[in-house]
Amino acid sequence: MKIQPLDDRVLVKILEEEEKTRGGIIIPDTAKEKPRMGKVVEVGTDEDLKKIIKSGDKIIFAKYGGEEIEFDNNQYTILSRNDILAVLKD
Repeated sequence: MKIQPLDDRVLVKILEEEEKTRGGIIIPDTAKEKPRMGKVVEVGTDEDLKKIIKSGDKIIFAKYGGEEIEFDNNQYTILSRNDILAVLKD
């Protein structure tokens, strides 16, 4: 079984980054006030969106954007096209 987003939505696997303070306290990515990064797993059915974003792309998206879900013991976020801020290019 797999998830296929509809219309202008994208299924993203969140890429978490942790940061340590000098004292050794770990600050999780979720505690920071900044956009989040993720890897695209599936793109919805919107043909224009498929031309811009492909499975495997790394994207930056709004911190509070999308809907978080759990599927097969993995955490994902389903984002609307409007929540995507940028695509990271090499």
